[in-house]
Amino acid sequence: MPENPVYNSIIERRTIRKFLQKPVPKKTLSKLINAARLAPSGGNRQPLDYMVIDDAALCVELFKYVRWAGYITPKGIPKSGEMPTAYIIVLEDKPVKSTTVAYDVGAAVQNIMLAAWEEGIGCCWQGAIDRDKIRELFRIPMDFVIDSVISLGYKAEAPVVEEYKGSIKYWLDEAGVIHVPKLKMEEVLRWNKF
Repeated sequence: MPENPVYNSIIERRTIRKFLQKPVPKKTLSKLINAARLAPSGGNRQPLDYMVIDDAALCVELFKYVRWAGYITPKGIPKSGEMPTAYIIVLEDKPVKSTTVAYDVGAAVQNIMLAAWEEGIGCCWQGAIDRDKIRELFRIPMDFVIDSVISLGYKAEAPVVEEYKGSIKYWLDEAGVIHVPKLKMEEVLRWNKF
């Protein structure tokens, strides 16, 4: 059977919260934005913009305004030497007036995360962010809604999937490995009728 790299990335991809302190090349970051730009968009309205942050000092500042790993805080918060080396701020251009922004964001961010994974880059998609502070820090005009932030960097951890056993909460084992419960196929798949 031929290898399917897209499917493999979908199966293997996990949220990453610990990063090697190796910069992500601008060429790679541009490739991720290109993957987002080409995602499906309702009515082809294309209401999204992306702000890439890769300056080390700005990454440190932005880190203050994103929240990490609600189920395993504070252990899930990256420590010094584990922090993201880049971010992508996902922006909605309000004047475009799209009614499908949430879908567009989902498709674009998934494209970013899959393209990143294939490059050896891990991502953490974060919506628990201080939008007012981020707007102020980067002087983002009011015509743009700050949807979310994607934290990026080369992977310094390897979370694992485990079978759902009554709780959706991801957890850390004694070795510091994150376990992510996922529902079984037979719990989510319906053939021809419910």
